[in-house]
Amino acid sequence: MILEYLPILAVFGFAIVFALATVFSSEIFGPKRPNAEKLSTYESGMKPVGTTSERVSIKYYLIAMLFIIFDLEVVFIYPWAVQFKKLFNQQGISVFVSMVIFLVVLELGYLYVYKKGGFKWD
Repeated sequence: MILEYLPILAVFGFAIVFALATVFSSEIFGPKRPNAEKLSTYESGMKPVGTTSERVSIKYYLIAMLFIIFDLEVVFIYPWAVQFKKLFNQQGISVFVSMVIFLVVLELGYLYVYKKGGFKWD
């Protein structure tokens, strides 16, 4: 029985060896000419400002959360609304109830952002 899996293991082994060989070959054969400009931090062509350990405002994460919530709504609600009649005829009220539960969870996310002041764009 193990002999049947031998070709698969051989392919995986070859893939791992090939991946490691290509990664390390660039390290071995690639040119190494470091200078101050190459070793400096790249920040959109600008000189880095501040340290890397600065705290990020919670507003950044709230805006990201708003985007994710909006994106989820568009991705899931639009196709559901387009196919609602067909789905309702096939599965009944459970299709509607599941979307209501989904919307309640999303609205809880909006409520959290509102409570944290995410809609105040100062």
